[in-house]
Amino acid sequence: MSALTLLIIRHAEKPDRGWPGPGITVNGGTDDTSLVVRGWQRTGAWASLFGAGLGGAEFPRPALIYAADPNSTASSRSSSRPFETITPLAARLGLTPVVTFAVGDEAALVEALREHTGVVLVCWEHKAICGAIVSALAKGQVFPNQPAKWDGDRFDVVLRLDRALPDAPWSFRQMFPRLLSGDSDTPMA
Repeated sequence: MSALTLLIIRHAEKPDRGWPGPGITVNGGTDDTSLVVRGWQRTGAWASLFGAGLGGAEFPRPALIYAADPNSTASSRSSSRPFETITPLAARLGLTPVVTFAVGDEAALVEALREHTGVVLVCWEHKAICGAIVSALAKGQVFPNQPAKWDGDRFDVVLRLDRALPDAPWSFRQMFPRLLSGDSDTPMA
């Protein structure tokens, strides 16, 4: 089977986006590069959606999970948020997240993603998702409803790309599971 489904999410909520409180590490310490309480709630919601089969065929269970390297010093934008976001899901599924690539290594990430089959989930920082990842995967293919950039206030969207064969065109969808209060079903522009 050569089919590939890519599910791409942004890391969960962070400080300075209208959510109260500081970033909090998994051990309860404060850290501006970590998620806020609302973000930790979203990590549990993602784990339920993708890890317990609650999402059905629309939100399938991933066999592999990628996140930006939380320990990289290669980029001034690096943070632990993408890794924190997928940690509960990875634990629920018994998977070890792939953290080979740092923010800024999106070209290498895209090449690695193209080699997979099955269902793969990617969690990344929002500034690189639409351009450096989705557009690079598309190789010139134009997707209806593809946002030009990820809306900085949105943490509630799943971008889903499917292809039947390695050289087949991709299908693309924005999906809105509406897991937490205030989540939207409005597509990003």
